[in-house]
Amino acid sequence: MTIPLMHAEALSVADFREMKMTSPAFTDGEAIPERYTCDGKNINPPFDLDKIPATAKCLAIVADDANSPSGGWLHWLLWNIPVTHHLKEGDVHGEKGINDFGRYGYGGPCAPDGLHYYTFKIYALDALLNLPVTVTKQEFVKEMSWHIVGYAEMTGNYRRK
Repeated sequence: MTIPLMHAEALSVADFREMKMTSPAFTDGEAIPERYTCDGKNINPPFDLDKIPATAKCLAIVADDANSPSGGWLHWLLWNIPVTHHLKEGDVHGEKGINDFGRYGYGGPCAPDGLHYYTFKIYALDALLNLPVTVTKQEFVKEMSWHIVGYAEMTGNYRRK
């Protein structure tokens, strides 16, 4: 398995520890409840993490809609999250980057048409990142990629009514 969005040479899970990620709100590959979308409260879903490497100093999140008409829509960019096994609904602490809605923090699924798939990627990092809140996703990924010690992801889908 190759982890997406890394530095020049792709990394495999052999290069760092694969973590386990689940959510009490939805199952991997299933529908994201409306509560976590622009049609609901538009708050981030909760996640539970297991197998976080002992060398982790913080966590980071990248969540996007890879099948958006624009070729990828960033919904959430967050870093320097204190290491925890439980990311609470609507309450994740860390540095919030700007999403493709032009806002800081989480922006839930809100595709104008059809069924879309949203991937939530959690990274365990061996260092805190010193980045401006205006960092682009590409700049963030480049900086973060050298510090990844663990990785997990979940995918959910959503179709607006």
